Amino acid sequence: MSKKYKPAAAVIVLILLVAVIGIVTHVVMKRIPTRQTMDLSEYYGELADGEAALILGDEKLETRALIVGEKVYLPLDVVNTYLNQRYYWDSANQQILYATPSELTSTAAASEAGDQVWLKDGTVYLNLSFVQQYTDMDAYILQNPYRVDIQYQFDNVKTVKVKKNTYVRYQGGIKSPVLTTVQKGTELRLVEELDNWDKVSTDDGFIGYVEKSKVGDPADAVFERNFAGEQYTYLTMDQPVNMVWHQVTSTDANAYFADATANMTGVNVISPTWFYIADTSGNISNIASADYVSQAHEKGLKVWGLIDNFTQDVSTTETLSSTAARQNMISQLVQAALNVGMDGINVDFESLSEDVGIHFLEFLRELSIECHKNNLVLSVDNPVPEDFTSHYDRAEQGKVVDYVIIMGYDEHYVGSETGSVASLPWVEQGIVDTLDEVPAARVINAVPFYTRLWRTTGGNVTSEAIGMDQAQQVISENNVETYWDKTTSQNYGSYDIDNSSYQIWLEDSQSIAEKVKLVSKYGLAGVSAWKLGFENSGIWQVISENLN
Repeated sequence: MSKKYKPAAAVIVLILLVAVIGIVTHVVMKRIPTRQTMDLSEYYGELADGEAALILGDEKLETRALIVGEKVYLPLDVVNTYLNQRYYWDSANQQILYATPSELTSTAAASEAGDQVWLKDGTVYLNLSFVQQYTDMDAYILQNPYRVDIQYQFDNVKTVKVKKNTYVRYQGGIKSPVLTTVQKGTELRLVEELDNWDKVSTDDGFIGYVEKSKVGDPADAVFERNFAGEQYTYLTMDQPVNMVWHQVTSTDANAYFADATANMTGVNVISPTWFYIADTSGNISNIASADYVSQAHEKGLKVWGLIDNFTQDVSTTETLSSTAARQNMISQLVQAALNVGMDGINVDFESLSEDVGIHFLEFLRELSIECHKNNLVLSVDNPVPEDFTSHYDRAEQGKVVDYVIIMGYDEHYVGSETGSVASLPWVEQGIVDTLDEVPAARVINAVPFYTRLWRTTGGNVTSEAIGMDQAQQVISENNVETYWDKTTSQNYGSYDIDNSSYQIWLEDSQSIAEKVKLVSKYGLAGVSAWKLGFENSGIWQVISENLN
C-alpha cells in the first residue's frame, strides 16, 4: 500500500471503531436500568398550602385532602364513594347524619377547622378520626410531599413479597423513572399482573410497577382486623315467606277481608296497601284497620302494611331529601303500625329518579332503626335490576332492611312492545342479578297473578291487565288454541277479530309453578304475589307445593 493511502485507511478504521463503540454503548445503555427518580410534584400534581394528595387503595385521586395542624380532613364525596356511604349531608340543617343499626346520630358542621365536620367554601369535609370511628380502614399520613394513603379493602386481596431490594417504577420498563425503593421482605399489594411486571401499591402512597423477577408469586393476603362496628340483626321468618299484596283503596274496603281471603291457603303474610305519601312534609294517608289485623292474625297471617309514593303531585325527591319530612313520615308510619298491631312495613316507592337515590337509602336506614326498636319487619320492593336502577343500591338496602323483594313482573308494560309480563328467563336473570348484591336468605321473589291482553290494530299497540280467571275466559270465548312456549315458560295464544290481532302470554298454574321453583333453586326467602283477587282458586296449592 502506498503511503498516501495509509492516513485514509486509518480514518476509516477509526470511524468504524467509533461506530461500533456507539452501537455497543447504545445496546448496553438500553439494558441498564435507570435510577432517575420521578419528580413527585409531577406524580401527585402541584399541592397548594394545606393540601395533601389522596390515594385510596390502588387509585391516585385528583381530589385533595386538607391538613390543618395534626388534623386531616377528607372530602365527603370521597368518603361516600370509596369508604362509607352512610355519612349523610343534611344541607337544610348543616349537619352530618349517621345511621347506625340502633340510632341516628347528628354532627353539626363548623365554618372553621377543628371539629368533626368542616364546611369550607361550600364543600363538606370530615375529620379523618370521625371517618375512622365508623369505618374499617388504615390511614397513613406522609410528608414530602404531604399525602394521605388509605387502605380500605381487606377481602380478596393478593400481595407479592419483595425478594431483593428493588425499585417501584412509574410505568413498566427499566427506563421508567423510579417512584420509590422497596426493601427485601416488603409486602406489596398486587393490583395487576403483566407479563414481566406487576402493578403494585405501597403503604406510603405509590402505585407503580416492579419487575416480576424481583418479587415472589402472588399470595392471598390475610389481614387481622380489630375494627368493631355495629352489626345489623334481622327480623326474619322461620319458614319460607308466602306473601300476597292486597290492594285496599278505602277504609270501607277493609271490611271485605274475610271475603277476599276465603279461599286463600298457604299464605303467611298479607300486605294491605294502607299508606301513601300525602304531601312533601312527610304526612301520610292512613286507612289501617285494627279489625283487619285481628282477623288476619286469627288466620295465622302476619300483616305488613304497604306505603307507596304513587301520588303524582307529591315529589318523592322533595319529600325524602328533607330530614324533617322523613322523620315525620317514619313517626306516623310506626305509630300507625303500633296502633293497629301490624307486624311489619312494606315500602313500595317506585320510579325513583337518580337524584333521590341517596335520600331513599337514608330513609330506609332511619326507618330500619325505628322498625327494629318496635319489632316491626321492614321489607322493600324493587324493580328487576337494570343499569338505570343502580341508584336503588340493593346492596345497601340488603344491609339495613329485613327483606328485599324483587318485583318480577312488568317485563312488558303499557306503552311497550307486545310480550310477556314475566318470562321465566327474565325473572331468573333478575334473581341472579339481585343475588350479586343481597344474601339469598333475605330475598323474596314476587310473581304476577295478572297477564296482559295485547291488541294490535293498524300498527297501534294497546294492552290491558287482566286476572287469571278473566284470561281463561278470553281464551274460552274466542276459541283460542294455546301452546306451551318454551322460551317464556308460559302458555301463549293469539287470535284475530275485527281487523285487530290479539296476543296473550298466560300466567297460570304452569307458569307460576316454574317461577316459584326458583325460590328453592336459589335458596330465596320466599315468594310474594301481586295481587289478591287476580288469582284463580287453584293457584294457592300450586304455590304451596312448589314453595315447600
